[in-house]
Amino acid sequence: MDFNTDHFSLFELPPGFRLDAALLDRRYLEMQSRVHPDRFASAGEAERRLSLQWATRVNEAYQTLKKPLARAKYLLHLAAHEIGSENNAAMPADFLVEQMEWREAVGEARAAGEHHQLEHLHHRLQREIRERYDELAVLLDDQHDLEQSADRIRRLMFIEKLLIEIDDAMVACEE
Repeated sequence: MDFNTDHFSLFELPPGFRLDAALLDRRYLEMQSRVHPDRFASAGEAERRLSLQWATRVNEAYQTLKKPLARAKYLLHLAAHEIGSENNAAMPADFLVEQMEWREAVGEARAAGEHHQLEHLHHRLQREIRERYDELAVLLDDQHDLEQSADRIRRLMFIEKLLIEIDDAMVACEE
């Protein structure tokens, strides 16, 4: 095994945003069973250290490919294309206004303890995230449009952060 191989090659998967999650899980388990440090407990120090390094590498690669946003960022990294997250302030005004409206709705529902309203917002946002990931799949896998992909990734970074805020607000309402 080569430490310099990309995450997709490590799991013998074709590089792309769309991937077979069940196959990724299977390949991860197979790889972990080969490199897990427990298998090398009676081996020499160098082999144990190498096993630990491989197990760490396999875990990091798996986590990156398993999560759609991390996978998209990684694909841009492989293409040597910057996401440009430092340009988040330059996001389109309509998108930023939409984000402010979402956050305001979450804040109001949280303050009022309206768990049902937060659940509704959560479901709406999850639906929007799925739609945006479908769009990103087309941009990355079909059109190979790295510039538009980077824009969508930056937007998804905002949206996924908002989803976490909604989850936190729902937990706060339950307490």
